[in-house]
Amino acid sequence: MKRVLVIFGTRPEAIKMAPVVRALQQYPDRFTVRTCATAQHREMLDQVLDVFGISPDIDLDLMQPDQSLSGLAAKVLATLDSVLLMEKPDWVLVQGDTTTVMAAALAAQHRQVQVGHVEAGLRTYDRRNPFPEEMNRVVADHISDLCFAPTETARENLLREGIDETRIIVTGNTVLDALLTIARQPWTPKDNDPLAAIPADRVWLLVTAHRRENFGVPLNDICKALRRIADERGGHCQIIYPVHRNPNVWLPVHAMLSGHPAITLLPPVDYRSLVYLMQHCRLILTDSGGLQEEAPTLNKPVLVMRTTTERPEAVTAGAAQLVGTQPKNIIREVYRLLDDEVAYQKMALAQNPYGDGRAAERIVQALLQATENVADAIDRRFVALVEGVSGKR
Repeated sequence: MKRVLVIFGTRPEAIKMAPVVRALQQYPDRFTVRTCATAQHREMLDQVLDVFGISPDIDLDLMQPDQSLSGLAAKVLATLDSVLLMEKPDWVLVQGDTTTVMAAALAAQHRQVQVGHVEAGLRTYDRRNPFPEEMNRVVADHISDLCFAPTETARENLLREGIDETRIIVTGNTVLDALLTIARQPWTPKDNDPLAAIPADRVWLLVTAHRRENFGVPLNDICKALRRIADERGGHCQIIYPVHRNPNVWLPVHAMLSGHPAITLLPPVDYRSLVYLMQHCRLILTDSGGLQEEAPTLNKPVLVMRTTTERPEAVTAGAAQLVGTQPKNIIREVYRLLDDEVAYQKMALAQNPYGDGRAAERIVQALLQATENVADAIDRRFVALVEGVSGKR
């Protein structure tokens, strides 16, 4: 029986770790599973946990308005140290590239607890883009005892950095496990749900933009592009933008886009609602990482409003396209996909490079194998010890 502590802090982490938690719970005779939320994003994290029926065993509630990265990292390190002393886990599992992930992996290393990193090996090789995610995932990967790489490209990145191949397992991405679980469940918004008020006779363009590197001028440029699209195509298209609560996003987006009849600004939506929007939209514009993986599963073209991506597989496959944040580039590519059906279908039908929805199962099997390998090693040492004693006699 091994104790596994699953740590998450943001909505994307919870979405991608929920299938792992549920898969671990299928082996009650092998694993004691405990969950810990740092609540780096309080409201948005709670939405996901509710959808997947997960109630954290430990809730650190570390969220503070507009907190600094160093302040958050210090809190996670200090608070998790006490948690690790109390829980005494054999494994800590983290996912992705947030400050929670980096600090949790470091705290576990300080206590000599084994670390498994879900979604390991993603790289842009630009420490400033995305910031601070690129640094966070590099640190977490090199600390981890097992790196669960979602793709062969991610595995190759880890090998190039000198991580031993025995520590790397290609699993696919757990976001597909989560997405398919929700997408297969029939659901429509209730009459009082803001989603029910979105005009059904228009083509929906789903937008998410919230990354730190896009604060300021890049986000303003994105809003300029959206405003022009709404002005020029508003009779045919409806832009739907669930807006992050961070004031660096919420305030400028509402200042530039609110009140336009062809733009629907929503507060952060729960994951079930987001899946509904993805299923019913024509295309997706995003700076998110997760949507780059989810969109191909639902056959939706995705325009990535960033200059680089740590998920190049979708771009290579033709399911995603990097467009940056310059208004003219965003507008040009949106209009191309709206007006050119051949170009649209080419992206929509591109092969999904992120797996088959069974990543969580592979992660659990790897942990089971790691446990068995340790047990075998202990047995071998015991036999050698007995044989040594017998030889002396």
